[in-house]
This record gives sequence, C-alpha cells and structure tokens, in this order.
Amino acid sequence: MIQTFQTNLDEIKAKVTDISMGLLEANELILSALSDCDPAKFSDARSKIKNIHSKTDTIDNAIIKVLALYTPEARDLRQVIAYLKITNELSRASSSTRSFIRGFLGVCKDVDKDTIIQYAVPMQASTIAAIRSTVSMIPCEDDDEIQDIYNDVLIEENKTDDLYEMVERNLSLQADGSSNFEKFHKMLRALRKSGKIAARSISIANLLVYAKVGGNFRS
Repeated sequence: MIQTFQTNLDEIKAKVTDISMGLLEANELILSALSDCDPAKFSDARSKIKNIHSKTDTIDNAIIKVLALYTPEARDLRQVIAYLKITNELSRASSSTRSFIRGFLGVCKDVDKDTIIQYAVPMQASTIAAIRSTVSMIPCEDDDEIQDIYNDVLIEENKTDDLYEMVERNLSLQADGSSNFEKFHKMLRALRKSGKIAARSISIANLLVYAKVGGNFRS
C-alpha cells in the first residue's frame, strides 16, 4: 500500500510540475513580448496556460482519491494537503497571467518603450525568477536547500513589490494630463497582475516548505 501511495503522490507531483512549467514558460514569453508588444508572443504565452482549471480539477480529484484510499498521516498527509492547496494557487497565478496579457496588450502600444524597458521588464524578470525557484523546490528533498530556495523566492517577490512602488511613483509624476493619467493607470493595473503572480509563487513555496519540512503555514 505504501508503494502504491508513493506512486500516486509522484503522479500528482508530476502533474503539478507540468502546470508550473507551463506557467513559467508563459511568463518567459511575456517578458520576450514586452519590449516590442508582440501579439504573437502574447498569444503563445496564453497557450501555455490553456485549460488550467480543468487540469487542476483533475489533480484535486486525484488527491481526494488518495485521501480516501490511504488516509495518510504525518508528512504524507502534509504533502497531500499542500498539493491540494497548491493547485488553487497555480490556478490563481494562471488567471493573473491571462489578465496581465490582456491588460498589457490594451496599453503597450500607447506607452513609451523606454518606460516599459525601465519598469515592466525588470518587474517581469523578478516574477519569472520567483516562479523558476518555486518550480525547483518541487523535486527537492533536502530541508536546508528547500529553506534556501524559499528565501530566494521571497527576495524576488519583494523585488516585484519594490519595483511596482517605483513604477507607481514615477508614472504618477509623468501623468501630466488626463489622457496620460488613463494610459499610465491601465499600465499600472496590468503590472499589478505581474506582482500577483509573484505573490502566488511565494504562497506555493510556503506550501512546499510546509509539505517537506513541516511547521506552520506562513502568511
């Protein structure tokens, strides 16, 4: 029974990793598309997170089946519960990614390219770094390494917050007319979605620490 449980858990991890990689690839394509506002790349990015809700529902059903069949305890139970919560975070991160694409496509042609390169690009780069580090935690089994990677994710998530505050402050100073104000407000609203993707990454990293190391959930 133990081996069968582990097989099921490995399959769940593999599916979570697959969705996470799709999220990472989508955001990498967004970064590539930002500077020239390339609709084709944005479309490719959307394709990487297609049918995420259906995929996470499939994982959730598999997790519920595992809970019903094996009634896991201790660390096994922590892992199963953590992955059940992780699927929700992945779904939310994917929704924010789609919103970011939609919002940025609607404004990027009207925003100065230098502004995009100076603010949007580094913010998205930090979001990608947060996702990439989080994905690397999934197969990791060393407690100290997991904690170190968690700290890396936290640093990148904090960077997105700091960069957003800089963008907000500087764009507000540049908005010298009503038309500019509306344009910059739309850009800020889109960039806020990039920050939310990074926030979902730290939530997932937190859950992975809980699953593999234990302790309490962090806020």
